[in-house]
Amino acid sequence: MEIYRTRLRRWTRAEYDRLIEAGIFQPGEPVELLGGELMVSEPQGSAHYTAVGLVEDALRAALGPGWLVRSQGPLALTDDSEPEPDVAVMRGTRRDYRDEHPSRPALVIEVAESSLALDREHKGSLFAQSGVADYWILNLVDRVLEVPRAA
Repeated sequence: MEIYRTRLRRWTRAEYDRLIEAGIFQPGEPVELLGGELMVSEPQGSAHYTAVGLVEDALRAALGPGWLVRSQGPLALTDDSEPEPDVAVMRGTRRDYRDEHPSRPALVIEVAESSLALDREHKGSLFAQSGVADYWILNLVDRVLEVPRAA
């Protein structure tokens, strides 16, 4: 009897971008590259989508000129990660990122309902390892804002 071992194929951000350019993924398809793995996001419910919009509105009102608030846009985080967080804030204007995705957000916020465990564990450690100082989770399950801090 032959034993088959499962093997993961890790992807780089450059390879992922070529897959997108080749049309492998349809526009709006909920796929993101996290730590070399292609992850499929779950569909957004009404509460999730509404919360993302409310977070965007509040941040734009609070921050003013010189800050860009983006929702569900890619971040060029590392060579093997291009996450698309629910909301990301970075210095500059939209035009500053015409040629490349932002790579150093000042703040990343995930709105979590069904993705709570993934956002806490996998994405949280990915953002921390990448030097993102502020990563927040708007936890819709428990109706709280989680602001994890390193010990």
